[in-house]
Amino acid sequence: MTQSEFAEFLIARRALLQPEDVGLPSGRRRRTPGLRREEVAALAGVSVDYLARLEQGRDTNPSTGVLGALADALRLNEVERHHFGKLAMGMERTSTCPGAGEAHDQVTETMQAVLDGLHPTPAFLVGRWLTVLASNAAWRDFAEPLGLLDAEAEGNLAYYVFAHPRAAQYWRDWAEVADLMVSLLRAARSQWPEDQRLGAMIDALHRFPEFVRRWRSHRVVEHRRVTMRLDHPRRGDVEVEVELLTPAADQTMMVWLVDRRRAPARGLRLVNE
Repeated sequence: MTQSEFAEFLIARRALLQPEDVGLPSGRRRRTPGLRREEVAALAGVSVDYLARLEQGRDTNPSTGVLGALADALRLNEVERHHFGKLAMGMERTSTCPGAGEAHDQVTETMQAVLDGLHPTPAFLVGRWLTVLASNAAWRDFAEPLGLLDAEAEGNLAYYVFAHPRAAQYWRDWAEVADLMVSLLRAARSQWPEDQRLGAMIDALHRFPEFVRRWRSHRVVEHRRVTMRLDHPRRGDVEVEVELLTPAADQTMMVWLVDRRRAPARGLRLVNE
């Protein structure tokens, strides 16, 4: 599965680039979008046949130098390079690797106490599929008017963003939030390629065209710290700074710092500047 992900990433990112993006003349109209395989091969200093083998999954052991050259040719940023490297390393994984185990959905009493102790700052815990595992009262109070607790969301952030009829209405930067959800799922897929429940969830999200378009583009974005803007039904125009912490390998704590721009005090900060 990861081998296919690596090949798909190469093809998708090649399709996103235009000749002028890499200093090449646009020339005649192209039958397919993006750069030709021979153009990327020339930019990376590899043979067209070798690039074809990588894109077809027939070569699974590219060197570090080749990966760097391809990243340069595809104009990847630092976040995308990190993801690209993880996909390459994942091609050598076996089913016995630690990352292929069962997901940990259990929330310890200590973790719940941490969430409750953060009150009145909204905070919650998600699993590897972006399913909400636990939360504090402040987050539930903030999230309920947005529909995050509605049946359409199925207790999952990605389902909420793509399935809830009012998500795009409330989240002013819905497109960026949608990109974030897809990027988080991409990261999970590369880390746990053999997780069948994760694969089934991603398959289910393919009924939403906006998800399909983003998934096929293989874009990844920075998600350690995010700022989101929304029209909250009760609080109006609100800005939310999101801090992501990883207390366990497949659990992520999300802390929502709500409207610190209006706060008279400095407020809570969990990650140093």
